[in-house]
Amino acid sequence: MQLTTYTDYALRLLIFLGSQPKNKLSNIKEISDFYNISNNHLSKVVYELGKHGIIETVRGRNGGIRLSKEPSQINLGSTVRLTEDPIRLVECFDEEKNTCKISPACRLKGILNEALHSYLKVLDSYTLEDLILDPDQFIQ
Repeated sequence: MQLTTYTDYALRLLIFLGSQPKNKLSNIKEISDFYNISNNHLSKVVYELGKHGIIETVRGRNGGIRLSKEPSQINLGSTVRLTEDPIRLVECFDEEKNTCKISPACRLKGILNEALHSYLKVLDSYTLEDLILDPDQFIQ
């Protein structure tokens, strides 16, 4: 399974914010420059995570973004489900668009679905706190 760039950016954003001193506001440009990633794409991720209450966005001249929850309360599996939804490993995962002629007799979908659930179960056992380095070791 390969995560989308969108999910990659979401996880990087959360790691960055979680590595900052508590309540420090960061801005999108600072984070996009740090990771050398698209400011525009990162803005979309910030909007989505803010909409779902994972991060807090503060408007204004001295505004910015920060985690709205403790890192131990941000589950990786939930975050991946949020940013990857819907997860379709193969065409037959989408009932409406499935044109595969062997779907009725194929067992691959079931096996891949089982693998996907196992993958997500592993992610469910970790939080953002598990990803964060000691802030003194975070390169800035």
